[in-house]
Amino acid sequence: MNQKSYRVLEYYKILDLLSTEAASSITRKAIGELRPGLELYQIQEMLAETTEAVSVIMRKGALPLGSFYDIRDSIYLAEKGSTLTMKQLLEVLYNLQVVRNAASFLKSDLPELPIVKGLAEVLSIQKRLEENIDRCILSEDEMSDQASPELRNIRRTIQRQNEAIRAKMNQILNSSDNRTMLQDAIVTMRQGRYVIPVKQEHKSKFSGIVHDQSATGATLFIEPQAIVNLNNELREMELSEKVEIERILAELSAEVASVHQELLNNQDILLKLDFIFAKGRLSVKMKAEAPMMNTRGFLRIRDGRHPLIPRDKVVPISIALGKDYDTLVITGPNTGGKTVTLKTVGLFVMMAQSGLHLPAGSGTEMPVFNQVYADIGDEQSIEQSLSTFSSHMKNIVDILDHSDSRTLVLLDELGAGTDPTEGAALAISILEYLSRRGTKTIATTHYTELKKYAISTHRVENASMEFDVETLSPTYRLTIGTPGRSNAFEISKKLGLSASIIENAKGLLQRGDIEFEDVISSIEKDKKAAEEERDEAILLRLEMQKQKEQFEKEKNRLAEQKDKILSKAKEEARDMIREAKEVADQVQKELRELEKNQNASDRNRKYEEVRKKIRTASDQYRDKIQVETNPNPVKPEELKLGDRVKVLSLDQKGNIISLPDDRNEVQVQVGLLKINVSLDNLAKIQDGSGKKDQKKSRYGSLYRSKVQSISPSINVRGKQLDDALMDVDKYLDDAYIAGLAEVTVIHGRGEGILRDGLQQMFKTHKHVAQFRKGAYNEGGDGVTVIKLR
Repeated sequence: MNQKSYRVLEYYKILDLLSTEAASSITRKAIGELRPGLELYQIQEMLAETTEAVSVIMRKGALPLGSFYDIRDSIYLAEKGSTLTMKQLLEVLYNLQVVRNAASFLKSDLPELPIVKGLAEVLSIQKRLEENIDRCILSEDEMSDQASPELRNIRRTIQRQNEAIRAKMNQILNSSDNRTMLQDAIVTMRQGRYVIPVKQEHKSKFSGIVHDQSATGATLFIEPQAIVNLNNELREMELSEKVEIERILAELSAEVASVHQELLNNQDILLKLDFIFAKGRLSVKMKAEAPMMNTRGFLRIRDGRHPLIPRDKVVPISIALGKDYDTLVITGPNTGGKTVTLKTVGLFVMMAQSGLHLPAGSGTEMPVFNQVYADIGDEQSIEQSLSTFSSHMKNIVDILDHSDSRTLVLLDELGAGTDPTEGAALAISILEYLSRRGTKTIATTHYTELKKYAISTHRVENASMEFDVETLSPTYRLTIGTPGRSNAFEISKKLGLSASIIENAKGLLQRGDIEFEDVISSIEKDKKAAEEERDEAILLRLEMQKQKEQFEKEKNRLAEQKDKILSKAKEEARDMIREAKEVADQVQKELRELEKNQNASDRNRKYEEVRKKIRTASDQYRDKIQVETNPNPVKPEELKLGDRVKVLSLDQKGNIISLPDDRNEVQVQVGLLKINVSLDNLAKIQDGSGKKDQKKSRYGSLYRSKVQSISPSINVRGKQLDDALMDVDKYLDDAYIAGLAEVTVIHGRGEGILRDGLQQMFKTHKHVAQFRKGAYNEGGDGVTVIKLR
């Protein structure tokens, strides 16, 4: 696309915003080279990447990449047989750790994400190489004793040799024969060898090798002859240590070389993932959405917000182009937002074709353009001795030479800077030329002739930026279909210009121009009234739709309830018939036995037992529902929203959600149901929920305060051990309450007193699940990373 358009439409500033979301410097470099795509499939894939990243961020948070390193040069060196430094190997280690963390993060608890998960699946985890480097190297200039048994043995031998030399040196220092010859009773190092400071005048008496002298020459640093051999042996051991370190580094470098292709692929994938998630984070920050893309040249922006204007100041615009009209002429006052509208449209096209989401509403649709040209702003060229009009025209000539049906042209104040009559005619001619070539064009102007041209010309439409004459300020709202008025007379009148001057000015205008402005004013009033009526109708329709849905839902609920009641009644009826038949059979059997009984008293007693059994069976099927009476009906003034009540007829508890109406009925929420109940059918209850809520609120307040104030790390460097233990113990309590999963304690290296004391506490602390020393990129031995329970 046109380089000038990138600058004018501030595309590079969007890339700067995107760069701040990237984790690695190599990703930021790649972002700086991002340009809009020209193929629909390519653009749709880039937008899909961003959408997947947003999905991951909203579900689990951002991908834990960190600032991974560019290790290409190190890999190439290792492949050619060179030995990598400890620093280079640590960078390889860090990238391997990032790869493992990223793969683990993307392979669990996520929806179907073809692009992102596809990249995660081809990440190569080199566990053996990662463990070997981590085991061998402690820092950029220190190798671990665990790197090899040989290195461990050499270092132990060096330690013993150092102790032997110190013992011999202390013996020399403490000798009474030597005290007078020594400047100080200390041992120091010169050129890697142990020496003693000897006074110059005793040089001949002290046997040894001179390695250095003081600035004044009064002191000589002499290596005693008695330890020369010991020092030589120590030097040989140190050389052996260096050789072994070089051997280990060469071995690790060879291991890197053996998987060089996997490491290079990993870096490419990390770069791609970082790029994708930078787009996702920017989308979330801008509250943006993915636009639909097309190749039909149809553009529709709904509630688009310019991404470089603060969110509390930007006014959303809605604009369309390419369906009913290919040319849009925007009129309105200066500082009314016309230029911002042009920049928003042009920038949205570039952002969408770069795979970025747009800060706009759902339904936004963007075409694929091969070129976006923008002639915006003051183009006066001092170097070329060109006026503003000449510079604009030079730019427009270049635009006309390269425009076609897949070009978007944005022209600000078309035809301005010269005679109004000639400028207007020239502007109309330019718009007609672009229209014949099928170019999509948006132009701003003040000329009345262009307003008339847009009204009378096929596939050309007017638009205007609203202006509030009462407050003399623009509203920055765009209205499609209506040309804007100049409002010069109304503004002048508001500012106190004499009415006679204004009337005289009107008289100087052509009659047709005045009538045209009056027609515009009338159209604006009619359109505003129509929009208000339309909005009212929409609200009414939505309300009716909502009520209809509620009625349908209630109807379905009642029908379902009716079916359940009927089914239950039939089941109960079957049970009643079965039990009645059983009672009847039993009574009939007993009556037959009574007929055989000749004793009158026994017969009467049996008859009475049978009657009692029949009465008991009859009472069993009488209506058992007893509606509880309300001795103290609730008064309307006693109720307030949220009160807990009992619905006597249902024997159910619920909450008041509306106050009594003119029929003394309230609405009560009982479970999922909302029902209208008479006050006579209610009784107030107290369930003590207020105290619980108050307690919960106090705990919630404490929790929120901890979450908002707690830091993920604590620094106790330089403190006494007792003070550090108290501070860290309290910090761990606060971090546990705040719900932190992992925290860092910064204690520094020093002599290890703080570190050892704190780690001893961590072994028994109730909140500590496990702890470890910091990794190379986290601070190494100077920090302890704690995983909380």
